[in-house]
Amino acid sequence: MVLMILQLCIVLGALWVGSRYGSLALGAISGIGLALLVFGFGLKPGTPPTDVIYIIIAAVTCAGIMQASGGMDWLIQIAEKMLRKHPDRITFLAPLCTFFLTVLVGTGHVVYTLMPIICDIALKKGIRPERPCGVASIASQVGITCSPIAAAVVAFVTISNANHFDITIPRVLMVSIPACVCGLMAAAAASYRRGLDLDKDPEFQKKIADPVQRDYIYGSGATTLDKEIPQSAKNAVFIFLGALAVIVMFAALPELLPSYETIKAIKGADPLPIIDGNTTITADALAKAGILAEGMTQKSMVGLKMNLVIQIVMISAAALMIIFCKAAPKKAVAGPVWQSGMVAVVAIYGIAWLADTYFSNYMSEMQAGLEDIVAQYPWSIALVFFLVSVLINSQGAVVVAMLPLAYKLGIPGPVLLGVLPSVYGYFFIPNYPSDIATVNFDRSGTTVIGKYLLNHSFMMPGLICVFTSTIVAYLITMLFY
Repeated sequence: MVLMILQLCIVLGALWVGSRYGSLALGAISGIGLALLVFGFGLKPGTPPTDVIYIIIAAVTCAGIMQASGGMDWLIQIAEKMLRKHPDRITFLAPLCTFFLTVLVGTGHVVYTLMPIICDIALKKGIRPERPCGVASIASQVGITCSPIAAAVVAFVTISNANHFDITIPRVLMVSIPACVCGLMAAAAASYRRGLDLDKDPEFQKKIADPVQRDYIYGSGATTLDKEIPQSAKNAVFIFLGALAVIVMFAALPELLPSYETIKAIKGADPLPIIDGNTTITADALAKAGILAEGMTQKSMVGLKMNLVIQIVMISAAALMIIFCKAAPKKAVAGPVWQSGMVAVVAIYGIAWLADTYFSNYMSEMQAGLEDIVAQYPWSIALVFFLVSVLINSQGAVVVAMLPLAYKLGIPGPVLLGVLPSVYGYFFIPNYPSDIATVNFDRSGTTVIGKYLLNHSFMMPGLICVFTSTIVAYLITMLFY
């Protein structure tokens, strides 16, 4: 037990130190923890999540190519037109825009261009920017559990199917999208009158009393409306949306996928029987009789797996954009979408491998200690997901690292689907890039990281959104499963 606790401290310490450095360090420093467990304590290495990593690479490559073609600018421009048409509703419309951008692209890092626009619209309407900006930043990350190409969703489906919970991507989205939209609207409603109005805020009024500060706050208006979008960029968006439609179609109708004959060896059955001490019944004779034995092989038809479907479709779509939409691969590699996606690959690689190594070696002890709790309160796994996410800045990594443990503890698949929104908790400590960027984009200074770190602008909308989304998702799954 002492060794188990000590090794858990190593795992948590690696995650904490990695989160302090951020970016690639989260995955790399997890490697130090993995080395200590394997070489220092002799634990058997776990399995790195290669399937999820391949999917992230394919999806991020496709999204990065679309950004390089200018397609992302068109999506941002459409969102800006809607926001500027209804500026008085920006506290509700801004999070919906950032949410659905993330749903489409599979990463929350596409919203950096939209955040200065949200702040500019709020200022010109006299609305405290903290209100729409705080919940919009939260929404950009909440959308990850609602995207058909996000690692968190694909990993949930892949791991669930491997644990005999037959679920598809569309069925996950039918739960997560309405639940998360409800959570976001609850957070937006709570933010609607948050803080003092700008004309009654003494700190803001003191700032704009200085002409230099006033020019800084009101002087530059961020916009994408003056940017001309070529047809090639629009075509790239259509290709991307078509790829998403193909993925969702195959996920909803798996019978359309090709099937292949596979041959696998029979393991764990009785050995071939012996007659008269030296005569062995042939495997063919046993197979004809419908009897399986150790050492025999069995033929079966297996359909193409969805993880491969996503990779094939995404890579193909990226190629079509390069060929027909003037998308430069070098520009894609230099773009924020591709770079942030590759950082996520390294983070998931290190974190999930470290977690799997620890949990796989202590599964029996954990089952003995937690089975009574999860049997009586299966929803309590949501608290575990949330707390792990506070340490791990990746919802995909939380799913890959913790979902297999949850299934082995005997928690039913519908319950785990119901608590899926709880894998987002990294707003709790405001060190995530989208939150930091939002603070910097708000020239009014109303969106803040507080003096005591946890009293920041994202805490209230984040807690309300995740809490409400999880309850709604749980109720949906209880009604339909």
